[in-house]
Amino acid sequence: MAGCDEVGRGPLAGPVVAAAVVLTRTFYDTPLIHRLIDSKKLSERKRTAVAHALHQAAHTDPPLLHYAMHHISAPHIDRINILNASLLAMERAVKALHPAPPLIFVDGKHTLPHTPSLALTRGDACHVAIAAASIIAKVARDAWMAHLDACYPGYGFAKHKGYGTQAHLEALKHLGACPEHRRSFAPVSLYTQQA
Repeated sequence: MAGCDEVGRGPLAGPVVAAAVVLTRTFYDTPLIHRLIDSKKLSERKRTAVAHALHQAAHTDPPLLHYAMHHISAPHIDRINILNASLLAMERAVKALHPAPPLIFVDGKHTLPHTPSLALTRGDACHVAIAAASIIAKVARDAWMAHLDACYPGYGFAKHKGYGTQAHLEALKHLGACPEHRRSFAPVSLYTQQA
């Protein structure tokens, strides 16, 4: 069973990150299967613990699952738009999977343009491989945003993960946009023009 999901479509800053996961038949016999739910329904602590367990399961002998990730940067998002960036990140994550799945289930309304895929609306809530991909991608993106917080102090990236919170908008107003901001997104473009 193979699934793919992306995180980071809505934020004003940072990359969009996709993960693709193939679960082996043996994985379904592990207790970890019961911990795979929509990443948005897990606390940050639980989500991180599940992501760590998934990483360990990928490194057993033989592996219980295979996964790959890909990210698209904010400048690249600005060039091709967020929908195309999300699809590209997912497609590249799938292409990096070994072994390659014959079919992949994708969270959302869109199939992948060059990969055999089926779109499942709310797939992260009903398909365990998509849920696993969602968790892996979310934890990876959150860690990257914490790193960016250290690189670009004052924006609060570690706290809001790049989303358009009031605190983030205030920081944009006072500091202007940094290189990790998506300049094609309306609130950022507004503050970029003022800076």
